[in-house]
Amino acid sequence: MIISPAKTALLVMHYQTDIMALFPSVAPTLLANTRQLCDAARARSVDVYFAKIHFSPGYPEVSPLNRNGQGIKQLGLFVDDRISPELGQRADEPLIVAHRASVFFGTDLQVRLSARGIDTLIMVGIASTGVMLSSIAYASDADFRLFTVKDCCYDPDQIVHDHLFSTAFDSRTTVLSLADALEMLA
Repeated sequence: MIISPAKTALLVMHYQTDIMALFPSVAPTLLANTRQLCDAARARSVDVYFAKIHFSPGYPEVSPLNRNGQGIKQLGLFVDDRISPELGQRADEPLIVAHRASVFFGTDLQVRLSARGIDTLIMVGIASTGVMLSSIAYASDADFRLFTVKDCCYDPDQIVHDHLFSTAFDSRTTVLSLADALEMLA
C-alpha cells in the first residue's frame, strides 16, 4: 500500500472529551493508538484533520424530527467539550465542526480536502455505528480512496463493530490494523 503524502489526509473523528468520558475503560488505549497514528502521519507530512460533533447551547441545530439528535440533546453533551488533548492537535491542523454524525454533512470538509488536492483518506473515529458509518458512506460515494484503522475505532456494541469492519467498511475501504497503518506511513 503506497500513499502520496501530499494527497493524503488523516481524518480523526469525534475524539473529543465528552465522547472519551463515555468510554473510560477503552479511552486510554484508543487515545494512545490514535496519538501514534497522528504522530506517524505528521512525520510523513500527511495532513491531520480533526472533526467533532458540536452544538450551541439549547441545541438549536437539532430538529425534533432527528431521532439521533434528540438522544444527544437529552444527554446534554457536545456543547462545551474539545478535541482530546492527548492527541496533541497542532494550531495548523483543521478542526471540522459538524452537527450530524457525518463529518461531511453541512460542513466544508470536502471543499477543504479538494482545495488541497487530497484524494486519499485515512479514517478513524468513535463510534463505528455513528461517525464512521456515516462518513465512510459519504467519502466512498465522493470517490475518495479510503483506509480505516480498526485499532483506532470503537463502538460499544463489539459485535456490530466487528461486523461493520468485515462487511460495509471492508467493501468501501482498506481496513488496516494500527501496525499496518504505521508501516504504510513509515
